[in-house]
Amino acid sequence: MKRPTLSAAVSSDHFAPRKAAALLAALITVTALCVADTAARSYPFGPNTRSVNDLGNQYVPFHAHLWDLLHGRADGGILVNWQSGYGSSFLPDFGTYLSSPFALLVGVFPRDEIDLAVYVVTVLKTACAGAATAWLLLRLRRGRWWGAALLGASYALCGWSVAVGSYNPMWLDGLIALPLLCLVGEWTRQGRRPLLGVLVVTLVWVANFYTAYMATLAAGLVLLLRLWLARLTRRQRLVAAGRAAVTVLLGVGLAAPLLTVVYFGTKHAYPGRLVRFRPVATEDLLARLLPTTYSFSSPAVYAGTAALVLALALPFHRGVPRRVRAGWTLLSVAVALSLQWGPTQLVWHAFATPQGSAYREAFVLCALLVMGAWHALAYGPPDLRALGAAGGLLVLITAVASRSALVHPVTWAVFLLAVLGAFGGLTLLRYTDGARCTGGDRATGGRPRGDGGRRVVLAGLALALLFGGQFGEAMATSAVATRLRLGHMDDYAPWGARQEAQAKVIARADGWPRYRTDPGREQTVGNDPLTVGGQGAQYYSSLTSDVLSRTLTALGGGWNSRGRSIQSLDNAVTDAIFSVGARVHSPPDPHQNWFDQDGSGPTATRQDVPPLVTLHPAGAPDAGWGPSPYRNQELLLGARVYTVPRITVRTGKGLPPSPDPKHPGLLVGVPDPGTARQPTVTAGCPAGSEVYLWAPHFWGTAQLADGGPTGRFRSDVRVTKIAAMQRLGTVPASGRVHIDLTPKGTGTVPDGAVGCLDTARLHTAVARLKATGATRVTVSGDSVSARLPSGSRGVAVVAAPRIAGWRCAAGDGDARPAGAYHGLIAVPVDGSATTVTCTFHPPGLRLGTAVGAASLLTLALLGILAAVRRRRPDAPPPTTTTRPREPVTGAL
Repeated sequence: MKRPTLSAAVSSDHFAPRKAAALLAALITVTALCVADTAARSYPFGPNTRSVNDLGNQYVPFHAHLWDLLHGRADGGILVNWQSGYGSSFLPDFGTYLSSPFALLVGVFPRDEIDLAVYVVTVLKTACAGAATAWLLLRLRRGRWWGAALLGASYALCGWSVAVGSYNPMWLDGLIALPLLCLVGEWTRQGRRPLLGVLVVTLVWVANFYTAYMATLAAGLVLLLRLWLARLTRRQRLVAAGRAAVTVLLGVGLAAPLLTVVYFGTKHAYPGRLVRFRPVATEDLLARLLPTTYSFSSPAVYAGTAALVLALALPFHRGVPRRVRAGWTLLSVAVALSLQWGPTQLVWHAFATPQGSAYREAFVLCALLVMGAWHALAYGPPDLRALGAAGGLLVLITAVASRSALVHPVTWAVFLLAVLGAFGGLTLLRYTDGARCTGGDRATGGRPRGDGGRRVVLAGLALALLFGGQFGEAMATSAVATRLRLGHMDDYAPWGARQEAQAKVIARADGWPRYRTDPGREQTVGNDPLTVGGQGAQYYSSLTSDVLSRTLTALGGGWNSRGRSIQSLDNAVTDAIFSVGARVHSPPDPHQNWFDQDGSGPTATRQDVPPLVTLHPAGAPDAGWGPSPYRNQELLLGARVYTVPRITVRTGKGLPPSPDPKHPGLLVGVPDPGTARQPTVTAGCPAGSEVYLWAPHFWGTAQLADGGPTGRFRSDVRVTKIAAMQRLGTVPASGRVHIDLTPKGTGTVPDGAVGCLDTARLHTAVARLKATGATRVTVSGDSVSARLPSGSRGVAVVAAPRIAGWRCAAGDGDARPAGAYHGLIAVPVDGSATTVTCTFHPPGLRLGTAVGAASLLTLALLGILAAVRRRRPDAPPPTTTTRPREPVTGAL
């Protein structure tokens, strides 16, 4: 039997502590998160939903769509998502939300457990971040493996992770990326693993480019510090920095096919708001270093009290070399200050102002605190002098933080226990280390005589204090953040009976691509089509196209999130324009309290609509949209079908309302308590026509005095939401339209708010479009083709937004960039062609593919060159400089 070699034994001895530390850090992280969610009674361990804000609106639905793609059930493919926004570019969304390898795990869960799948992925990512950090710490400097595990879990359970990353699961890839990129920095510093380093950079940039960018900046700063601390010549430092730069460039280059698509997708997206950065108060910044503090708009830099104490003790730790103390301390302070300065904030966020929380890079400071803490522990526990200085700084931090409103009574209770655990554990640890170093002799192999049992007991108590304090405060911080988010953000129910019923109704009515089935106006989340099926206008993404948002707004549609969350529009004319042949009608979501329930369930209605591709006259100039959504609808339909009467608006007191100085229209507000009358809108219309009300800046309900459907409007004064046009019923025989308004807040009713639809004219227009439109339509994951009647002349219009990337051809002609017909895809036809084919190529894909190919070729050439140099017979044997191996401290 072949005996193991000495190198194999050394290798095993080298990696065993890292493996143990990584596994322990992951175990602590998973346990703390699950216990915290149990304490918070949060899904899946309690009745409280965890789908707050964009987690419920965007991320869970996108993962549901990924599940459908993996199982062959989605309408569309990797390039085009036909379910959202009447046809949207999907690859940019994939690169933004779903490109992490962890996302593929949702495919192994049942479809109706998609919320559980996303939760498991979230916990798994967080655990991997802890494991990677523990591995990195032992790579930065050898030390106690359990200490690396403790600090690795501190990083994984930092304030940013539990307060921000937990409901932005794609950002958690950045939490993993930072320690991995620091490992790559160590490899490049020593000229090792060049290929693996490039692949790691590619992986983390593909997984989530946004936080990978921040992690790359942070890893670069760590590498520069490590090079400054190392005993190297200037040339050696420059060579190592050059290797790192080449590694990053090649890695990012290999990821370019996805990165360029996302970049150009943002260029064509509906513009967000411009936000000026305002630093938080010093007391709020310091308060976020403490456990259980929470705020959406301040940096979550909590990293555990033990890690904070060690980081504060580092400058005074005489066992640590001065350059090491100064370097890590100054780097942490510099990054903390960069959080509070506008120009450096822009640098951290790739020179793009965040639309939400301004401190998305806070995990970087958490990582630096943990790395500094590790150096304070790895050189031996701080002495009483250093711990005393750290205690003084901690008292100062606490005194300033106590002035912050973010500190609650529970904070002091948890913090006190954490401080006792940290200082007590470190003091006992220092004592056991001193006893071990001074109390032994040769006869006992360096072990103290007669004191071993006592030292073991004290060491066990030290570990219990350190691990118990860290686990308790991390669990409490996560639980508090989970509970407080529910009070500060919109929240949404996980998959349940409502979604199950909607999905069944949609499946029965679905007829794609002969017609679309819209999930309905009463949405559950911002991406209902991705969750329950169908093909609707609804679409919520950071990459929602500008043309889609502006087109549907001009037609009377509503939106949230300042134009990036498009809502469904329940309107017979727009249904005809976009070939919506089936529409689901649901009661208001019972999980929300915006509107009262009506006791109904989801139902589907069918209507006769034109095909997906229709023919319109050529030469009609695109003069842009007008102020009236009713006239804009007629423009796209190609027929006059509305009467837009003059309206009279009265307040609850029966008086004419005053104009709104901020928005077009007349102000109507909530009637005074005890007032029996409601605000009203009156007009005259042809009897039998359908009444629609367009009031984008109104929040409340509207109903015809003679009865009919209740129109529900939801907007806000900050213009983050505008309400969609609503159908209210049929004009009575008198021709008088009397609409009663029930405001829930101050809003406006604009001129031209009422439109009366002549359904007979609409049917005539639909019949004409059907007669001249496509006889057959075929849709795939990246194309749409249609067969037209012989002799068709004019413009073939595809009922999909003309987003950048569409190229079309008529008959056997050359494919050219698609034209636009009032925001929709248009292809001129001259009577000779009987087919139209449009194919989608995401902008930036060709450029990214070229950059990726060049990076791959460069990497291959460098690999070949390195192999040739190693095999040259005249090359001198490589010389290696070995340094004494530091002992692997597996015990206390």
